[in-house]
Amino acid sequence: MPIRMIIVDDHPVVRDGLRGIFSDGGDFEVVGEAADGPEALAVALRTGPDVVLLDLRMPKMSGAEVIRRLREQTPGIHVLVLTTFDDDADVLPAIEQGATGYLLKDTPRADLRRAVRAAARGESVLSPSVAGVLTQRARTPEQRTLSRRELEVLWLIARGATNREVAAKLFITEATVKTHLLHIFAKLEVGDRAAAVAAAYETGLLKPAAGRG
Repeated sequence: MPIRMIIVDDHPVVRDGLRGIFSDGGDFEVVGEAADGPEALAVALRTGPDVVLLDLRMPKMSGAEVIRRLREQTPGIHVLVLTTFDDDADVLPAIEQGATGYLLKDTPRADLRRAVRAAARGESVLSPSVAGVLTQRARTPEQRTLSRRELEVLWLIARGATNREVAAKLFITEATVKTHLLHIFAKLEVGDRAAAVAAAYETGLLKPAAGRG
């Protein structure tokens, strides 16, 4: 089954370009487009997509507000931010409202397609510069150390658990799991789950018994 997605951007030329990226091959189906937040909410409600590819700065409604309302309106939807902005004022609210990933518009085509596939699976993805922004927010040694909960999440991920399985095991929501993963990515300065697990083993944060219990 193709991944059903909608493209939300206030620039028609950007929407056309993105539609072209996801139109070749049968992996994706663009089921709708929107030029602003209210239209995105209406299109998402009508089409029920797996992934919303969302610009952050658009007319009528902030990107963070669109993410919040999308998640309230359509539980289980995955929002992948695609924008030109990577400063704190944009990144942090989007992640706090539950964005599954955050990429910049200079992301190569192949990486963007991989990111949408990951988002459809509920996996978190960060572009390197965005990971850097979050890392700057965690520069003290105490902040850069993974919390017990983050270690528990990473330990389960390392053993092949999905976000849903992690949430059930730890009695938290999938949205909370995604937020923990984004914090882990930032602290370890990586962009995806596999790299986070590898980095944790390399640095000794993750050991065979780490996070158990």
